[in-house]
Amino acid sequence: MGPDPERGAVVDSRGAVHGVRGLWVADASVMPTIPSANTHLSTIVVAERIGAWLAAG
Repeated sequence: MGPDPERGAVVDSRGAVHGVRGLWVADASVMPTIPSANTHLSTIVVAERIGAWLAAG
């Protein structure tokens, strides 16, 4: 996750895949670092947040 695909970022901060129009990723693979807590809740938060952005427009 990050703004620059040249530095290894695959998606931007809203889950949009760099270089592929209309494709978003909303799962644990977008997390830049693995959380120290259980990843289940963190993944739900990521998916809910990106889903809300997509639904809003």
